[in-house]
Amino acid sequence: MVNLKINGIDVSAKEGTSILEAAKAAGINIPTLCYLKDLNEIGACRICLVEIEGRDKLFAACNCPVEEGISVLTDSAKVRQARRVNLELILSQHNTECTTCSRNGNCKLQSLAEESGININSYSVTPPKMNWNTDFPLIRDNSKCIKCMRCIQICDKVQSLNIWDVEGTGSHTTIGVAGGLPFESAHCSLCGQCITHCPVGALYERDDTAKVNAALDDPEKITLVQIAPAVRAAWGEALGIDREKASVNRLAAALRKAGFNYVFDTNFSADLTIMEEGSEFIEKLTHKDEHKFPMFTSCCPGWVRFIKSEYPDMVDMLSTAKSPQQMFGAVAKTYFAEKIGVSPDKIYSVSIMPCTSKKSECDIETMKSSGEKDVDVVLTTREVAKLIKMHGIDAASLDEEEFDSPLGDGSGAAVIFGATGGVMEAALRSAYFLVTGKNPEADAFKAVRGLNGPWREATFAIDSVEVRVAVASGLGNARKLLDAIRAGKVSYDFVEIMACPGGCGGGGGQPICDGFELAGERDEHLYKLDADNPIRFSHENPSVLKLYEEYLEKPLSHKSHELLHTDHFAWSAIK
Repeated sequence: MVNLKINGIDVSAKEGTSILEAAKAAGINIPTLCYLKDLNEIGACRICLVEIEGRDKLFAACNCPVEEGISVLTDSAKVRQARRVNLELILSQHNTECTTCSRNGNCKLQSLAEESGININSYSVTPPKMNWNTDFPLIRDNSKCIKCMRCIQICDKVQSLNIWDVEGTGSHTTIGVAGGLPFESAHCSLCGQCITHCPVGALYERDDTAKVNAALDDPEKITLVQIAPAVRAAWGEALGIDREKASVNRLAAALRKAGFNYVFDTNFSADLTIMEEGSEFIEKLTHKDEHKFPMFTSCCPGWVRFIKSEYPDMVDMLSTAKSPQQMFGAVAKTYFAEKIGVSPDKIYSVSIMPCTSKKSECDIETMKSSGEKDVDVVLTTREVAKLIKMHGIDAASLDEEEFDSPLGDGSGAAVIFGATGGVMEAALRSAYFLVTGKNPEADAFKAVRGLNGPWREATFAIDSVEVRVAVASGLGNARKLLDAIRAGKVSYDFVEIMACPGGCGGGGGQPICDGFELAGERDEHLYKLDADNPIRFSHENPSVLKLYEEYLEKPLSHKSHELLHTDHFAWSAIK
């Protein structure tokens, strides 16, 4: 242990600890901007500067290790002046039109400028110009980029895709697509982790709220909306509503108040996904000589884009089942359209998703099983909070309301789709039933839960047949797992992969809480909702059973294949 003083307070820290982390442990705040623990500790922004008494220069606290006997000052006149100058220099190359920025009110740079008392910049502001296709789901605005390198580090070290790179030198330094490629040609999964880890508004998703408002205002359109499982664990964060009060039924009330004709739950189609994907797995497992293993889950479009661009030889191992979002869209514009007696083109189908890649998925040319675009538009969790604000709705004061029927019923198994390992657990619950005719204990497969290690693995017995499974979240972990499978180092029957660390709970479309990784906390909330649900098995969802009885006949039927399955080879992830 190393003993030192910080602002006159005696502090003891393990050797090698940074001054920043030692101060934090002692309850002393040192402002940061570029810093991400264990990922970006490069001192690029020079905002975390501190003074060590007796030394002339200032030190970046994020990468300066503690030393025995030193006395550190975090708020001296010298430190405050240096921070202010550094902030003003950053602002001089930053588009400061904050009122029209996607991060207005939730921007690290904006809050630091306020805390430093900057209301007039000593330097002229000359930001670079924005040059980006704003029709693309993910947008980069270099006029707002502060060259903190966070996007590079999260993409390289966590997601292993190396999409972003430094361009230019000196004052002309900027961030661009690695190799100078057009962004549409890069192997980007559209996971959105660069967005959630950017401290400013240099990266953001395409805003589709105007399209939704236009549909809500169109008397010729029947508007319906589906809410993804993980959204219920996070939507309140963006509106200052605590997690317990920000129930999915309160969100349903807010969306009705905004003008939607029907409010449904993606949990319905998550259960439907399990019926199809679980049946597909059992079919392959009972005819093992005819198929390649493992079978991979296919409900995460970021993961599907990843395997198509990075491991094309393994694409045929993906389940052919569509994602819950797309299954819902197909059923809404066929089965539900028939029930209410309208043609599919009259329905405007909206998804609320914790994901940016879903914006791309709904535009895939094969996702038109109804004859129309099955899902018309996707809003992220951040965008639905924006929509609620735009309509002047005080969501916290609303009474809870139930979903509409029949696409509003969902099981506990469907809820945990939003957590890493949840799809696997839900699938195994129903696979066990499909094979044995009886339910397992609801938590019999919870060994696949958690965020520990590059991947989790387990072996379960289903009617004396051993089933080897693995679960990974984050594309860097997915790459390690796929490389191990390809090399023959490991062997599994069924594998779940989610593109975002922690699964959809940590999705790229979730509310941004800078400096906090909330996937674990959100996932725990989903597991609690599962435990509290009176129905915990997808095969017991009464509305799903009715759908098969009235329309689809059975899982893997011809009609099911037409509406609920897809050809992963029929489109390209790279333009």
